Amino acid sequence: METNLHFQSDDKYVRMNQLILNVKNEIHKVVIGQDAMIDLLLVGIVSGGHVLLEGVPGIAKTMTAKSLAKALDIQFNRIQFTPDLMPTDVLGTSIFNLKTSEFQFKKGPIFSNVVLIDEINRSPAKTQAALFEVMEEKQITIDGDTHILHFPFFVIATQNPIEQEGTYKLPEAQLDRFIFKIKMQYPTLEEEKQILHLFKNDFKQSKAETIQPVLSVQDLSFITQVIEEVSIESHLIDYIAALVLQTRNHPDLYLGASTRASLSILKASKALAAMRGRNFVIPEDIQFVAKPVMNHRIVLSPEKEMEGATPEDIIQSIIEKLEIPR
Repeated sequence: METNLHFQSDDKYVRMNQLILNVKNEIHKVVIGQDAMIDLLLVGIVSGGHVLLEGVPGIAKTMTAKSLAKALDIQFNRIQFTPDLMPTDVLGTSIFNLKTSEFQFKKGPIFSNVVLIDEINRSPAKTQAALFEVMEEKQITIDGDTHILHFPFFVIATQNPIEQEGTYKLPEAQLDRFIFKIKMQYPTLEEEKQILHLFKNDFKQSKAETIQPVLSVQDLSFITQVIEEVSIESHLIDYIAALVLQTRNHPDLYLGASTRASLSILKASKALAAMRGRNFVIPEDIQFVAKPVMNHRIVLSPEKEMEGATPEDIIQSIIEKLEIPR
């Protein structure tokens, strides 16, 4: 795929906006609606983060992840997490070569550009912990040897919030590795109708095969450079810090958001601004990403949890309470 990376500075954001639009158009060949979720997935990959998708079965979590990977001209692997999955099944292992009388490292499925981990909470803590280093450092250390993963490296993990039997709750340290936790919703009535019409003569969902790769590694590298150049005013940085600080002093929260949350809001808001064709961040960018960045990093107090409150409710109340900088 040929890509011209030499654009005038005024055209950078127009070009990036078009690249992102091309990916969205490919995904929407098989995924109806879910615009906010698709935007957040794209923000995740271009800002170097990882995403946790949470939702009941059958609302296109896996299909969306596969469609995104197909729209990108990069390698894709899928790992089904199960209770008996071992860390070596994910990372790889050293195998003794009888011909050379040496151990050789055989790479596991985590060595890819986009990795879909289905039902991440199906595996016990030992296997989940195997992801700590690779998600944070984008490298794996086995038997004292370090193996660097190629750019880009993006993990999309899914989990079902309803099923509890046979699942293992993700520890807070693991959750903190995800830039977003996206809670997927059921489609609207009109979207449900469109889905039925789309697949009424396509039971095998062969339309998924029509998705074309429209974004290369070079394009992603270009987008990453553009995002870093996006301007964010000091008063907006103060706004991000104030949002996160409110979670640490909130009477309805047992645990507030980490410093990694602040950095994630910063990176994600810059990525969102660039994706929308702007070279500067506005408060609405920060507010759009604040909930998916912090909803898995805060813990409700037992009293508030019993009342049926959600992390999103608390974050929304904080957003409404703080004065919006202009």
